[in-house]
Amino acid sequence: MNQEVGQEKTQGPEEVAWRVPGRVEVLGKHTDYAGGPVLVGAVDRAITAHARRARGPQSSLTATTDGGDPITLRAGVDPALEPGHWGHYLQTVLDRLTLNFGAGAAAHVSVSSDLPPASGMSSSSALVCATALALASLNGWDRDPRWIEAMPDRLPLAGYLAAVEGGRSWRDLPGTSGVGTHGGSEDHTGMLCGAQDRLLLAGFDPMRIDQSLPFPSQWALVIGVSGVLAHKTGAALEDYNRGPSTVQSVLARWNRATGRADASLAGAVRHLVGDATGEQMAKDPALRDLLGLCEPGYERERIEQFLIESLVLVPAGARLIAAADPGIGEVLERSQALADRGLRNQVPQTRLMASLARGMGAIGASSFGAGWGGSVYALVPADDAKDFASRWLQAYRDREQEAERAATIVTRPGPGACRLL
Repeated sequence: MNQEVGQEKTQGPEEVAWRVPGRVEVLGKHTDYAGGPVLVGAVDRAITAHARRARGPQSSLTATTDGGDPITLRAGVDPALEPGHWGHYLQTVLDRLTLNFGAGAAAHVSVSSDLPPASGMSSSSALVCATALALASLNGWDRDPRWIEAMPDRLPLAGYLAAVEGGRSWRDLPGTSGVGTHGGSEDHTGMLCGAQDRLLLAGFDPMRIDQSLPFPSQWALVIGVSGVLAHKTGAALEDYNRGPSTVQSVLARWNRATGRADASLAGAVRHLVGDATGEQMAKDPALRDLLGLCEPGYERERIEQFLIESLVLVPAGARLIAAADPGIGEVLERSQALADRGLRNQVPQTRLMASLARGMGAIGASSFGAGWGGSVYALVPADDAKDFASRWLQAYRDREQEAERAATIVTRPGPGACRLL
């Protein structure tokens, strides 16, 4: 009887919907999972998950997407879907929430989206967040004392949802297998904590938002979707996870060599040079102790990319954008070059889009997201944004034969996730 009463107290509504936007990473390429800073904001395209109670066994759901075949999932049961299927993200959410908060009501989830898939705007993380938030509201889990203690506001909620996707524990809530990517919390922070016309300067060791910066009213973001799908399965998943695994290998080597227990590469860097940033810090001789532990080639170039991006480019970019200073263009061009050389995650199409944008007079341009496809953004005068978007897309299509999926989106930083029902 007491258990039934307790369940009744946390029971949620008959139906609920959550809208979760994609995000644009302005600076901070692959820095978040190393504890480093990012400059990120939400966009005005989103995924919406509409959940309602249904007949069926506990912790089960049926799900549909725009024009897609329905799927049926049960917690703890392999859905036997092909690699990369969107249902794997829902299965991860269902398994994790059931493990952390107990059996939930049978549900039907319908997913709709105007966010281009596999485009670098993190549609996969938006799908995880929207589904998790809808199921948590439907079952009253978001009023459970365990939920409130672990996620008292939106920033730790972003951390938890990132842990759901990555398969990591969050505080006292144990993890499951995740979706297979070993990323950080940048995407979820932008999606959950984003604000209209603001960019977030966030860090991840510890997880925090250092500043909320105004995005210049006279500028617009034009996002160019390259049409190359940024898949995270098979060899592409291995490529993506190479970055995080390299960072973890160097960090483990550092901790063994020094007897320290730094939780992130950013923590090791902070131990060596303090909290100061800038070009001089990135060249500080103290960093040789860390770089000396890196193997030549990809490993050293990857760590050098992290140092310059996090110590120089992110802080400088934040200052320049807040001041509407066109000098941001040089920062973005350097970040793009470092991604190519250090992360090795660019493809000819993203290189072409960034180069075309600069040549057409953009204030600055850079690719963003995981890489191996995806999108490029351009900073342009707001009055010229629509015309620029059209000309940029046409110029890209004139030079890229396989550009049928390419598109451009004119946007500004927008608000974070919101509950609709």
